[in-house]
Amino acid sequence: MVVETIPVLRLVLAFVPVVLVVALMWSWELGYGRAIYALSRMLIQLLLIGYALVFIFDAESSLIIVAVLTVMVLTSSWIALNTIETGRRSLYIASFISILLGGGLVLALVTQGVLRLDPWYRPSYMIPLAGMIFANSMNSISLAVERMHLELSNGRGYQAARAAAFRTAMIPVINSLFAVGLISLPGMMTGQILSGVSPFVAARYQIMVMCMIFGSAGISTACFLLLIRPHLKYSPRS
Repeated sequence: MVVETIPVLRLVLAFVPVVLVVALMWSWELGYGRAIYALSRMLIQLLLIGYALVFIFDAESSLIIVAVLTVMVLTSSWIALNTIETGRRSLYIASFISILLGGGLVLALVTQGVLRLDPWYRPSYMIPLAGMIFANSMNSISLAVERMHLELSNGRGYQAARAAAFRTAMIPVINSLFAVGLISLPGMMTGQILSGVSPFVAARYQIMVMCMIFGSAGISTACFLLLIRPHLKYSPRS
């Protein structure tokens, strides 16, 4: 089965609900400028990455793959701290180490243990899986650091704030586990089904993806919350 190419004119239709939401944000004075900026970045980044991936897939170089993964970790580590206004630089190393450890270990387990890629850096698998892992680790850390700062500013001790931050970070991941199959067919499974892969095979891949997302998000968040303790001001009673 060949996946149908979407003509540009038909792709424009997908922006109709986007325009409606932006108009709503403008009407309610909700800072629509940031949404427009994010949408513009998304469009440019995806168009550019399309060309870049063609080059990367054709090159089949382990050095290029390592370089791409490094950029992904470095960038996601910084974006993860977008939810706080001050202290981002002091927490960056903790964010980087957490995503590298949590995401890197899970990526290695999945690609070398579950899939057993040959070669080990097979671009068509390594880059998409790394993107899912690092992005979810990034989002979890982002939620955790925001909740941690909120809890500490309300006078709670480190352990109580850490517990609240970890629970908050894991809410989207756990909700996705409840919803998968009943409410939604996630990206990996949907893409494979659209390309003609058997739903049973696609389900196995999706199980692998859900496990790696849960594991990487949890490990990365836990590492981050432990590493940032020396940088925090909290009540010594807890």
